Amino acid sequence: MPPAPPIRYVPYSAFDLSWRLAAAFGFGALLFLASALLTAEDPQGATFEQWAAIFLLDLLLGVVALVLLPAVRAAPLTVALLMAVVGGFTTFGAGAVVIALISLATRRRWREIAGVGVVYMASSLGNEALFRSMIPEWAHTPWWVWLVVGALVYGLVVAIGVSIGNRRDLAESWRVRAVTAEREQAARVDQARSTERTRIAREMHDVLAHRISLVAMHSGALAYRTDLTPEETAVAAGVIRDNAHLAMTELREVLGVLRETDVPGAAPERPQPTLAALPDLLAEVQGPDGSDPVTCEVAPGTAEHLAGLGDQVSRSAYRILQESLTNARKHAPGEPVRVEIDGAPGEGLTVRVANPLVAVRVPDDGDGPCPSGAPPSGLGLTGLAERARLTGGELTAGPDGAGRFVVRAWLPWT
Repeated sequence: MPPAPPIRYVPYSAFDLSWRLAAAFGFGALLFLASALLTAEDPQGATFEQWAAIFLLDLLLGVVALVLLPAVRAAPLTVALLMAVVGGFTTFGAGAVVIALISLATRRRWREIAGVGVVYMASSLGNEALFRSMIPEWAHTPWWVWLVVGALVYGLVVAIGVSIGNRRDLAESWRVRAVTAEREQAARVDQARSTERTRIAREMHDVLAHRISLVAMHSGALAYRTDLTPEETAVAAGVIRDNAHLAMTELREVLGVLRETDVPGAAPERPQPTLAALPDLLAEVQGPDGSDPVTCEVAPGTAEHLAGLGDQVSRSAYRILQESLTNARKHAPGEPVRVEIDGAPGEGLTVRVANPLVAVRVPDDGDGPCPSGAPPSGLGLTGLAERARLTGGELTAGPDGAGRFVVRAWLPWT
């Protein structure tokens, strides 16, 4: 038998106590009145004084039962034992006795129920013995009849109490499940919000770092290159203007995901760039006079399969190349950058960006000024590694021992 559930004492509210007392009083009064009427019609040889003594005892014990009823929640076993003692001798308190025994049965502690049942049956037999001694005409009724009737009444009361206790447990389990479901839903919502904030922050970094680095590089060229022709100066100024405008436009697009998307007439979100936009990216990173050479080599047999690369992997590869080229411009301006792309379906996609190390600082270490004049963030490579991990790949970055800084990423290609 499983252990009994823990019992938590909850006192009766004013309403609950009122209707219980009213029901106990009404039920007991009806039984008492019915027994009085039946006795008046058939006194069974007993004198008026005998019946008066019996009814007076009935009333006194009924009042005791009604007085004990409010304490049934505080001390259910004690009150139930007292009710079982008086229950066999009173009809006026029968309602209070039944309510107390039902309350005990809702606990479903069978040792308590069995013990109270023994006391209740003993009380019923005591009542039968009292009537036999006072009214000889009752002697023809077998004693076991009183025992069977008492057992049937007590069994019915216990069944009602157990049923009520089971329903309470079921309702409590539903309440706990509802609270747990609400808590889990709130946790899922919080996790979704956190994930979306991380995604937005990553997109803002990828977009703005690329554009601002272009602005910083060309503005640095205008500031330190005194040998530029008017045409080259105009080209650099145009690049600065165009990239500043694009930075503002793309910033608005990224922040647009924070707004409601179901606004009537709202413009759809622009698709994120993939490796299909790689030629445009390579063209953007060239200096105004070709001072930032970038070479890109795609392995034989890879280019013809790139069109079938999944959008998620293709977007991640583009962002990795974009951030790597941005870091190369920031930390090694004017140095040649080499981009290599290799892979095949089923083997994975490998992108590699290498640029010479410069003496000022190791790229993206987060300390000191950048040669290009762009402020360091120290988060570029961290963001790339996280993006590659979320895609199911991996990323490594650092000096290769040959005087170059290499960023290498492997992404799954199914």
